Amino acid sequence: MRIDLVTVVVEEYDPAIAFFTGVLGFELVEDVPSLTNDGRPKRWVVVRPPGEGTGLLLARADGERQEAVVGEQVAGRVGFFLRVDDFDAVHERMVAAGVRFVREPRDEPYGRVAVFLDIAGNRWDLLGGP
Repeated sequence: MRIDLVTVVVEEYDPAIAFFTGVLGFELVEDVPSLTNDGRPKRWVVVRPPGEGTGLLLARADGERQEAVVGEQVAGRVGFFLRVDDFDAVHERMVAAGVRFVREPRDEPYGRVAVFLDIAGNRWDLLGGP
């Protein structure tokens, strides 16, 4: 048993794909036409960190209720965790790409950590080894 996908509600597909692939270095696994439950067109967009199993389903907000959760899927908490081998290099690359960090790097018993916002405004921990 494993978790395959986690949904991230975004405003638009293409800027989200660009952020996750171009800035974070994820791979675009799927981007295919699909339909909403009531038959309207949408896209099925999946990105994953290279070599990883669990991916993100990038879902464009559909209606006011979903638009309201863009960037607030976990009520302002850190809800996503990206572990990297070379924390300093990845952090530096992300800063250069314009990623907004809301907490600067610090050392914790579990490793280096800094909090950043994804394109939708969700909080992520960037984590490096202990």
